[in-house]
Amino acid sequence: MAEDKKKVEGEYLTYQGKPLVREGNTIIYGDLNHDPCVLVLEIMAYKEEGGEQVPAKVIIDIVDSKDPNKILQHGQKESLHDAFSLGLTWLDLKLKKSEMQE
Repeated sequence: MAEDKKKVEGEYLTYQGKPLVREGNTIIYGDLNHDPCVLVLEIMAYKEEGGEQVPAKVIIDIVDSKDPNKILQHGQKESLHDAFSLGLTWLDLKLKKSEMQE
């Protein structure tokens, strides 16, 4: 019997055609139901900049969609922009590699 996956109803913010979801300090980019892996960003610390709290330490993980405990690639950056940019590059490479293996 196929494993049932949870699906949250509603509209998602999308970027380049993939869902981008944030809950608390965790941001997930990718489709858990269709992509072999997704990008997970975990904001670990904030700093004040211009009177606003901005991410100061962000963990980057490329995670297997079928087994979220399986981290395929791991890193860290000091800003959300840098973390997202690097994470997108890693995710794109992993997705292209998995397409070639099919």
